[in-house]
Amino acid sequence: MKKVLLVMLCVLAMSLFAAAQNYVPDTDVLGAHNNGGRGCAGCHQPHSGAGGAGGNAISGQTSDTKNSGDDALFGQDLGPLYGTTFNFGDKGEFAVTLPAFAAGSEEIRGIAMCLACHDGSVAKGAMMDGNAYEQRMGLLPAGYGTGKIPTLLGADGRGTGYYNDHPVGAEASLGAAHLDSSLLGITLTTDKTGISAMTPKGAYVDFVGNYGYPAIAGTPWAWGVGIDPATVAKIGTAKNPAQPWLGNYTENDAAFVACTTCHNQHSMNVYKSLANKGGIAGDGGNKTYRTYFFVNAPYNVGATAGVITGTGFNNVASSATQFCRQCHFSTSNEAYGQKTIQTKFQ
Repeated sequence: MKKVLLVMLCVLAMSLFAAAQNYVPDTDVLGAHNNGGRGCAGCHQPHSGAGGAGGNAISGQTSDTKNSGDDALFGQDLGPLYGTTFNFGDKGEFAVTLPAFAAGSEEIRGIAMCLACHDGSVAKGAMMDGNAYEQRMGLLPAGYGTGKIPTLLGADGRGTGYYNDHPVGAEASLGAAHLDSSLLGITLTTDKTGISAMTPKGAYVDFVGNYGYPAIAGTPWAWGVGIDPATVAKIGTAKNPAQPWLGNYTENDAAFVACTTCHNQHSMNVYKSLANKGGIAGDGGNKTYRTYFFVNAPYNVGATAGVITGTGFNNVASSATQFCRQCHFSTSNEAYGQKTIQTKFQ
């Protein structure tokens, strides 16, 4: 009996250790966004917006001279992006048309500001090498691959533009990812100003216990998903009266993924969990985890080997796999009733 108790205590201790251990990075957390030494000023200009950054590096001029720098002191030229339609994912089935400038716009802050540097097709003014910093600096785990990982989405060497890039914008909603708000998953409470609360329910509660929902929960200053006001107005009405099986619009159909859902542009290699927004596997918040590629959650591409408890490799899920399951919950272990698969974070 004592031996059984001892084993159980060891298993529990290992489980808690796996969830709560802190990762301390050994490189500057801003990583590639140090911009060759320019640091914060590479994106944000405390004076004169894009003019303070020297203007558009390609044209020598700034397209948007009226609004440049008016939101987040952003110092790259957003002008070429206004009104441009990008056809993302699955042969371009998820289209997003970027609006004209509006301070606080979730499309501007969460998509356009990212593409101002990472497009390379329409917005060509960014000072970028075009391939992943972590790879060039030898920071990725051994065996990751040797081909250059592109960082310019619209100029990645393929002729199909954004077809092979994850969708963002109003059509890339949590509803489109089949994260249902009425049966399981996350129930969002919305109003005209955006999201006021998130509540995990059903089997998603088990997933939150094993990983969390950090990307959807976002950061200390904003939720991880945007809200489309046009879809908010349709909540409760039929998606298509001729196809009643499609159901009604829900809050999850209004909540859309932006670039900043998956990425925290201010931290390349470490994620700090939030006590009041999803947390990580019940860690209580304020724990740090390894991540790569500015991913806004634990996303450790090196956490694919070894075990936490037991004797088989398949009793753990890599944090890199769990990250995707936050939205694509139907592919998770918990969606199939398996509640005991733990997350391998480090």
